[in-house]
Amino acid sequence: MTSPAPTLALVESPVQLLNVLEWAYAGAAGCPGLLSTVPPQPTRGTPRRPAGAGRAGGAAGTREPVGGPGPGLRIVVLPPVDPMSRGQLRRMAALALDEGYPVDWQEARGGAAAPLKALGSLAGALRRAPRIVIGDPFSRYVQLLLTLARARDIVVVDDGTATMEFVAQLARGDRLVRWHRSGGRGLRGARDLVYAPVAASARRRLTPKARRRVEVFTAMPVDAPDGITIQVNDFAWTRSRFGPPRLTKGTDLVGTSLVETGVVEPARYLEAVRTLARTHAATRYFAHRRESAEKLRRLSAETGLEIVRPDLPLELIARRGPVGRTILSFPSTVVHTLPHALAGTGVTVAVCDIDPAWLTERASPRAQSFLAGVTDTARDVERLAAAPAGSV
Repeated sequence: MTSPAPTLALVESPVQLLNVLEWAYAGAAGCPGLLSTVPPQPTRGTPRRPAGAGRAGGAAGTREPVGGPGPGLRIVVLPPVDPMSRGQLRRMAALALDEGYPVDWQEARGGAAAPLKALGSLAGALRRAPRIVIGDPFSRYVQLLLTLARARDIVVVDDGTATMEFVAQLARGDRLVRWHRSGGRGLRGARDLVYAPVAASARRRLTPKARRRVEVFTAMPVDAPDGITIQVNDFAWTRSRFGPPRLTKGTDLVGTSLVETGVVEPARYLEAVRTLARTHAATRYFAHRRESAEKLRRLSAETGLEIVRPDLPLELIARRGPVGRTILSFPSTVVHTLPHALAGTGVTVAVCDIDPAWLTERASPRAQSFLAGVTDTARDVERLAAAPAGSV
């Protein structure tokens, strides 16, 4: 008798992998039979556990998974090319292995033949899997993989603020476009046109039908469109495995990649960080994994902040500690996730608005309203006015 195919999770970032673990933990704790469909599968192509990466419990000690490791889940990592993301993904893969999940490391980027090779390797599993879990519905490669899937159960796990836009676009019937995209011209526009049939097909597969269930597992405040199930991600796995953290007397500042995505002017951002650090006596700056090394060097030199490049998603770093009693952030995913991850620890999360004057000419027309919405919908956080950026 052939065992049923496992649930297949496709992740491209450390946060997506973290939230797959949160989704699996929530299913194992609340519905013990949800994931346990087949025996564990052998791990293929998985990087070795990094030196010093032990059990997820860290200094707090090890804990057994609640409800079992959920052997019906197979995690496929499709890593990006930037070193910071890859390093965090390797460490997250080690934690997934510690939980008992098979992890496949599929190089789908970095060479002309890599995407096709990974596509061929995954085609059979995609066709057989009864449930597909994805972290980024806007990813072109994930959209391409979805065209091969026949699953009647699709789960979108939290990919941060992008999840808010995905649910809103699905409800309106819009095509799937990242919020910070300002429209395609030239080569980008031509690529969008060529790719349009694949994107349209993926959108149809992400739309619930009579024989297709779609679930969104998220910590973000979203309203469920017709037919979509919303499950709240309260970071129960993170809280069970890490911490509580030791609190320092200082204030920590969380960085953002809004400069790298072309939304905020670099000089405006630098001045805002300098003002926040001085006003709130911040001592450390937790860099976003996509922030450029040049920008971080300049921030360190001009603000005196200690630049910290986390080796895991910030939710885990903060929960593991040590962490400041106050964490400052610009509008981003962490103003929604950190209050869950740090519940009961006494840490205050504060969010600083983005002044419209900071936006670049290339910023999407929706940028200001979207960022304001991220702040306005955040719960259990303090609101700070936009830091004055002065004349630049």
